[in-house]
Amino acid sequence: MIYDSTAPTLPWCIVGIKEWVVPQDRVFFDLFEELAANVRKAAEQLVVLVEDYQDIKNKCHKIKQVEHKGDQITHSIYELLNRTFITPLEPEEISRLASALDDILDYIDGTARQMYVYDIEKSDEYMVELAKLILLSVTELESAVNSVRNMKNAKNIEERCIEVNRLENLADDVLGHALRKLFHSDDAIQIIKLKDIYGNLEMATDKCEDAANVLSDIAIRHT
Repeated sequence: MIYDSTAPTLPWCIVGIKEWVVPQDRVFFDLFEELAANVRKAAEQLVVLVEDYQDIKNKCHKIKQVEHKGDQITHSIYELLNRTFITPLEPEEISRLASALDDILDYIDGTARQMYVYDIEKSDEYMVELAKLILLSVTELESAVNSVRNMKNAKNIEERCIEVNRLENLADDVLGHALRKLFHSDDAIQIIKLKDIYGNLEMATDKCEDAANVLSDIAIRHT
């Protein structure tokens, strides 16, 4: 190749600035997809816990490890947000989505620990049903998060979010049935313990709905 000294060139400083301000789309999307997959993993382990209610301490520890990894991913998202000049989504959207997904993890981990600390002797059908609804919800969320990278799939995001809302309504019904049966008990301490656990499992589905609402807003704004 023969160098043409007359050809226009960009000053080195302009090239450097261009590299600095290029949106790090791939990194943000990679982190969100990793976080969503991590939330699903925690939900899967919660289902294992309530379906096979043995070795509770060890199973809670495994969920805590997943939650800790989620915290690290969330921290990475915020760090990247703080040092990135141009972002693929609005900074507020990135912050809200990271926070919403992290909240789901916190409730999964918190409820598992609560079952251990409260010394719950066995799980029941309501815990199993609520845990499965959480897993279904976060699986839908993972699909929606994976579609954010390419907004041509905005319809998939909306469909997944609608399904999460439906699942949250089912969780409300399960909670209602669980509390109705629970309040027939004469064991006040058991009522307090199980009411907390049922409530926090259902709250995890509320947090899934919050994340779905964030994703729905993103899909609407960017299509």
